[in-house]
Amino acid sequence: MFSFTSISQYHEQLYKGEVSCADAVNFYLKKIDDAKKLNAFVEVFASESMERAKQLDRKRERGETCGKLFGAVVAIKDVICYKDHKVTAASAILKNFTSLFNSTAVDHLLKEDAIIIGSCNCDEFAMGSTNENSSYGRVLNALSENKVPGGSSGGSAVAVQAGLCMVSLGSDTGGSVRQPADFCGIVGVKPTYGYVSRHGLIAYASSFDQIGVFANNVEDCAKVLGVIGGADNYDSTVNQQKRAALNINTTTETKYRIGILKNAIEHQSLDEEIKNSIYQLAKHLQKDHHEIEEVNFGLIDFIVPAYYVLTTAESSSNLARYDGVRYGYRNKTANDITSFYKKTRSEGFGKEVKRRIMLGTFVLSEGYYDAYFTKAQQIRRLLVNQTEELFKKFDIIILPTAPSTAFEAGKMQKDPVEMYLADIYTVYANLTGNPAISIPLFKHSNQMPFGVQAIAKKNDEVTLLQFADMLLKNYKQ
Repeated sequence: MFSFTSISQYHEQLYKGEVSCADAVNFYLKKIDDAKKLNAFVEVFASESMERAKQLDRKRERGETCGKLFGAVVAIKDVICYKDHKVTAASAILKNFTSLFNSTAVDHLLKEDAIIIGSCNCDEFAMGSTNENSSYGRVLNALSENKVPGGSSGGSAVAVQAGLCMVSLGSDTGGSVRQPADFCGIVGVKPTYGYVSRHGLIAYASSFDQIGVFANNVEDCAKVLGVIGGADNYDSTVNQQKRAALNINTTTETKYRIGILKNAIEHQSLDEEIKNSIYQLAKHLQKDHHEIEEVNFGLIDFIVPAYYVLTTAESSSNLARYDGVRYGYRNKTANDITSFYKKTRSEGFGKEVKRRIMLGTFVLSEGYYDAYFTKAQQIRRLLVNQTEELFKKFDIIILPTAPSTAFEAGKMQKDPVEMYLADIYTVYANLTGNPAISIPLFKHSNQMPFGVQAIAKKNDEVTLLQFADMLLKNYKQ
């Protein structure tokens, strides 16, 4: 019977002839069908993925060179374009819209012989931390169905958590890969801003958005990141420089200089068990001769306000294109252009998206621009400067991924501000552009998983992934 632990193990089985790509796709299609109630997928490419698997099997039988992700079964978030497939950002305003091109990330996956099995549910336009803001309904956490899986990439996280694919892609604007990974007990990595092209990623906040990876282990994250990253002429924000191979052969001989953000760990919002677990981890690391030092980070209380001012401002601009004129949902009862725009956007967008568009429009408006938007940009600059200073001293910074384990379903819908404040630990890396990863190490007394978040200096994914791999292999409880 087919089973999966890692892409490397799967490739060994393939090349020994013990399994085929078709076996793998059959296995996952059956599991997806059995797990429909989780609502992780918005569309499954069943016949197409099976046909591709058979083509890849024939390719291997002919002795042709196989790609780095040969036969790997991948799911993608419903904000990533895949030519001739629907991409809706889980919004009614893009219902039944079909992509005209591949995103660069999808192109890279296909060139390296991956199999894309379906697109995953998410918060509408990637706005949310619970995956309850979707026109397709909420995604269920496979470990406890009355809990949320996190957001916005909740469907992609649950697809890996429940074993419905090998790896998946999400997008991370303020923690939308790392926080669901934390809530679901899997690995989730956001690379440096500009590591992966945003071409073909539906924009939320363009200076924050980055495609990330979910997997059951760090090695698979590294394999996928190594494939989807790289230079791209379609995205001017991509780092065009040649990068080091994501080699994560870890050794216990490697010792790290680790900074712990004390006022993040001591913050009043943090669950006591999470706080104690991170301090215990720090003690174990110190005992094993890693350098540990606590540092105060004075700007922590400015992080969430600055993030929401800047991202809502960018989203109000990015989402202006959804007007019903060229594509997507359009109201057919309006009799003038003003009411046409109003009705189309009011009916097409969900409550959370409308809330953020209105907030973004407000902070960009005359009389408030300098008080909010300009001030938030100044805070962002200070964050970047202070973070660069930290990484002159440390290899890694560790802090929580989220202030609690997975929320009860419906809890955050009653108070959006509480949901925004819950992003306190993840939005930091998006404001500064640093790579960050959530590593599943612990189990709470409420039986839900939680992890620790690690951040590295920009473009040092190698150190980040090696450190994460070391933690997962040596300190997982």
